[in-house]
Amino acid sequence: MNRRTFMRLTIATGLAAGTLGSRAWADEKKSGDMIYRPLGSAGVKVSAIGVGGFHIGSPSEDEGIRIVRSAIDRGINFMDNSWGYHRGDSEVRMGKALKDGYRDKAFLMTKIDARDEKGAADQIDQCLQRLQTDRLDLLQIHEIISMDMPERVFAEDGAIHAVLKAQKAGKARFVGFTGHKSPEIHLHMLEVAKKNGVRFDTVQMPLNVMDVHYLSFEKDVLPVLKNEKIGVLGMKTFGFGNFLKNGVVTARECLHYALNLPADTIIVGMQKMDELDQAFAAVQTFKPMGETEVAALLAKTADSGSDGRLEFYKSTSRYDATAKHPKT
Repeated sequence: MNRRTFMRLTIATGLAAGTLGSRAWADEKKSGDMIYRPLGSAGVKVSAIGVGGFHIGSPSEDEGIRIVRSAIDRGINFMDNSWGYHRGDSEVRMGKALKDGYRDKAFLMTKIDARDEKGAADQIDQCLQRLQTDRLDLLQIHEIISMDMPERVFAEDGAIHAVLKAQKAGKARFVGFTGHKSPEIHLHMLEVAKKNGVRFDTVQMPLNVMDVHYLSFEKDVLPVLKNEKIGVLGMKTFGFGNFLKNGVVTARECLHYALNLPADTIIVGMQKMDELDQAFAAVQTFKPMGETEVAALLAKTADSGSDGRLEFYKSTSRYDATAKHPKT
């Protein structure tokens, strides 16, 4: 192991073990089978595990609805979704699942793809209609994945104006943005927002056992968000399953590592009931990891994670969903 790799792992170990990053879980609470954490400075608590909206669109509709309702019944309140997932079908399923009293038990988030104000306003209304609700707990601008996107979003006719108007109108309680390509782009988005007098409530990004080795959001963005008390939403826990296929790490190791980070919720894709069970089992067996344990796990993933070959969403355009919507 060369000095550069050693230093990278040392910094990452400190963040993951809580010595360099602010874990600050004094307000963390475990109730039943779930852990709840404060969402930045928003004044609400969310489950440490969230249900990924993309994956509930993969099984049958009945199974997708069953996963959402079972998750809520067992203590997960954070629900992720997006305007573009399965051409809107994921939102339709979520809307059906949240009927019969489930809406009030959920912290509901969805995302929009449009970069212009009119397109964003139209998408927000479509999302609300599909989700069968008059308000979102969190509305996020989806996939800020190139350096020019912040300027497009904050342009005179940019999407941010529709988002802020929706918030003012009571259609969205909190606002944020997501991305999976580069920490530099995330930091630029935060800078552009600050210049325009906008403070995001949340930021969503990859946080996992591979991220620390390549274009690391954990090292470069997470400390900034914690310092500014912005809610942290982690994703790509298993790298779309790629981390598990090579046999270097187990699903439980991936979940424990993500839970050990100072993130407010970790959004996990679940398209089968046993994957929901797996997430709850990880929470029930989770104990804060020390530096030695974190270092051992990161050493195992150092080679596989060194060049982004398992993080296709960073190193290729394969998972750039918004690129499939050229008008956005």
